[in-house]
Amino acid sequence: MRAVVLEEFGGPLRLRDLPEPVPGPGEVLVRVHASGVNPLDTKIRAGRAGHARTHLPAVLGLDLAGEVVETGAGVDGIAVGDEVYGLTGGVADLPGSLAEFAAVDARLLAPKPVTLSMREAAALPLAAITAWEGLVDRAQVRAGHKVLVHGGAGGVGSTAVQIALSRGAEVFATASAAKADVVRRLGAVPIDYTTPVEKYVAAHTGGAGFDIVFDTVGGQVLDASFEAVRTYTGHVVSALGWGTHALAPLSFEGATYSGVFTLLPMLTGNGRAHHGDILREITALADAGKLRPLMDPNRYDLTTVPEAHSAVEGGTALGKIVVDITR
Repeated sequence: MRAVVLEEFGGPLRLRDLPEPVPGPGEVLVRVHASGVNPLDTKIRAGRAGHARTHLPAVLGLDLAGEVVETGAGVDGIAVGDEVYGLTGGVADLPGSLAEFAAVDARLLAPKPVTLSMREAAALPLAAITAWEGLVDRAQVRAGHKVLVHGGAGGVGSTAVQIALSRGAEVFATASAAKADVVRRLGAVPIDYTTPVEKYVAAHTGGAGFDIVFDTVGGQVLDASFEAVRTYTGHVVSALGWGTHALAPLSFEGATYSGVFTLLPMLTGNGRAHHGDILREITALADAGKLRPLMDPNRYDLTTVPEAHSAVEGGTALGKIVVDITR
């Protein structure tokens, strides 16, 4: 099979011929139709993602959508011919999705939404699982909540907006002025990210603060989140809480904080079935017309993966970039 391989951090991505993998116990062999490209993929390639514990040489690619062509021993609930998607590899020793075939842990997969193309399905897993873990698992978002999503036009942010809306919350999202219409079309109230915290908290919550603040940006935005949350009952969730932060503003609000580390089940083997469970929830939302990824219109294949990575790194993508593997 053809696969894109990283042989040294910071080095080029090379298209290689590799043996077709054989699924082991609990695994299925997927003919990969599409592979989503995430900022994390570019950080792994550059050697700036030690938390991903990637061992070289490695086939990169975190997200996939494709068709099951073989099942290993002990696999139940997935059959040859099933169309599936998942966050399945590209970290630790798990082979990635920039390959024509991938042998993956069946627990990480879910049925692909019938209303989405393979490309659209491959755009969702990392973003959707991160958003669900933050909003549903940690913050227990529900009707009556006022939710603020930082980075609402991004991959995780746009998915978080749609999940929160599907559960009855009133949603606000920060973005650049140029992307305000994107946020508005998703169904959220756009907030220019340059607006001072106290100003938008006063304008949209009467100074009380948001019930949930979901940070997808990190750095100073997480610090701002601590100031934007509701006193006592508010909850801040971050998918990028890597830095050093003062907790005093959060403590003075009597609010709570949770971090999301989406890769943990892939790295440790613990909790992988929950990723599959989340994606089944996402499939139901997508097929109910309540969730759809923002897609970049440009097309890439295995021969142009470096260009896809460059577009993600350069911030020129207009939505999620997806690589076509098998058509």
